[in-house]
This record gives sequence, structure tokens and C-alpha cells, in this order.
Amino acid sequence: MSTSPQQREAQLDDFPVPVPLRLAAAWTSLMFLYIYVDYLHLYTPGVIDDIQAGVVWEFDISQTFVTGALALMAIPAVMILLSTTLPARANRAANLVVASLFLPVTIFNLAGESWTFFYGLGVVLEVILLAGIIRCAYRWPRTTRVAVRTAHVEVWG
Repeated sequence: MSTSPQQREAQLDDFPVPVPLRLAAAWTSLMFLYIYVDYLHLYTPGVIDDIQAGVVWEFDISQTFVTGALALMAIPAVMILLSTTLPARANRAANLVVASLFLPVTIFNLAGESWTFFYGLGVVLEVILLAGIIRCAYRWPRTTRVAVRTAHVEVWG
């Protein structure tokens, strides 16, 4: 059965995306969600007043608090780079460990929030991305190594 030129042109090429790029894209998406949830949180009534009073949730705004928050959010940001530069074995392990440790951190963001739908949606989407990272890293394709012997050829002259 042959296809016409029009049918051949209509078919899209589905090329495989390498695992490191999938992981980097997922970490990037996670970072965007974190940023947008934090940004939109500023529109929640009373939040700006609390910030001006020096409080975020139940924490006093201090150098220690903002340094800790930055360090915490630097982890997924660095995972974007590491996902594209680490060797496969280290890459897989780093993604499995970091994404697994970030699950409880992400779920903790729901604690004490009254805007359940807003934070619930954010957390659900973040958990889906983290689960996708874990699944992608866990299912990293393996290749078998085949011993290749090279023949030693001597040329006698």
C-alpha cells in the first residue's frame, strides 16, 4: 500500500527525546510552577501586610530564612544543569534522590493554607512533575556492553 505525497507530508516525525533533556525540562517546569505559585501567593489577602510586618507564614523574615529559602529553591535550579551534564549513572541517582526528597517539601507547602484550591492545584502539579522525574530516572534505558576484540594484524614486509 503506497501513500500519496500529500499523506507523506502530513505525517509528523516523532523523534525520541534523550532522558537528560526530559529530566531538565521537568525540573524547569517545576521551577516555573514554584515561582508562579509564590508570585500569585502575593495576591492573597493579607500576605503583603504580613511581609511588611516581617513574617512569611509563621516564620520571621530574616537573613537565615531567605538564605534557607534560596538554598532550597537552588536545588531544582541546579538539577536542570546537572540533568544535562552528569554521566548517566550519577544523573539517574541524583534525580531519584533529589526528586524523592522534594516530594515532602512540596507537600509541606499545603500546611496551614486557607486557599486550598490554589495551593492544592499547585502542589498536585508539582507532585506530578516530581513523580514524572522519578519515573523517568528509574526507567532510564540500559544498554548492554558487548566485549569487542580487535584483531591484531601484523604486516610482514
